[in-house]
Amino acid sequence: MEKVLWDNKRYLSLNYFLREKFGEKIFKISLDAGFSCPNRDGKISSGGCLFCSERGSGDYAGDRNFSISKQFIDIKDMMAKKWKNGKYIAYFQAYTNTYAPIEVLKNKYQEALEQEDVVALAIATRPDCLSDEVLDLLEEMNSKVYTWIELGLQTVHEKTAKLINRGYTLDVFEEALKKLRERGIDVVVHTIFGLPEESKEEVLETIRYISNKDIQGVKFHLLHLMKDTPMVKLYEQGRLKFLTQEEYVELICESINIIPQNMVVHRLTGDAPRSLLIGPMWSLKKWEVLNAIDKAMEDNDYYQGKYRE
Repeated sequence: MEKVLWDNKRYLSLNYFLREKFGEKIFKISLDAGFSCPNRDGKISSGGCLFCSERGSGDYAGDRNFSISKQFIDIKDMMAKKWKNGKYIAYFQAYTNTYAPIEVLKNKYQEALEQEDVVALAIATRPDCLSDEVLDLLEEMNSKVYTWIELGLQTVHEKTAKLINRGYTLDVFEEALKKLRERGIDVVVHTIFGLPEESKEEVLETIRYISNKDIQGVKFHLLHLMKDTPMVKLYEQGRLKFLTQEEYVELICESINIIPQNMVVHRLTGDAPRSLLIGPMWSLKKWEVLNAIDKAMEDNDYYQGKYRE
């Protein structure tokens, strides 16, 4: 594949994509709409995915005790102290954001869209929580403002999916992806590197899988082991080995080489609250990790899509 650079980056970053789409800086405001998850409330399971924190992957989202409007305004005001100009994405992050009665969903989404300077809507959910009624609502939202759906695939390997208690099979993901794309809704997929008992080659098999699907964006996550999550038991049993920073950087570089050049890289690594993190502790130095990825990409002349035919 011919070499492409996006400004000074060797991959298509979300920041670049949004600037190109909207012509200015776009900020994401993470919201907690007070939803639950079928993998927690007993519908599928009561344990949740083994890696998921008590806040349902919304550790940096707003406070669910407040309305969507108040969360949005509070976070926006805080951001405005550092960045003066820009527009916003309302990001429904915590728990499963299509898992509620349709009128509740509609009211929450609409409240977010009514906030000043919102130009996009991002909704994180599970592929098994996308009924036709919900899909119709998402299509309606997408007709009003640019909307994308985030699906937590994590891995394509069923043995790992069972081990981490993901709660659905790969065919459920594929059906959800198909229905979303039929409605013209962009899909962003989450993957996790460092899941228990997965080899490097198995991680790359997941990346090859998503790179050959009609998927518009990807989030690469490092597995963070956090206190009071069910994953701690696997760690104590010796079934979970932390990736080193060097291993993670290498996996990210290889993944970027594999994915198509039009797939937006929404994230290269995630965050975990220092107070909850058991490991790997090197992940707390996020900018060091990001700089190491950029350096490895440049030193080896890697770039997005390099190994695609």
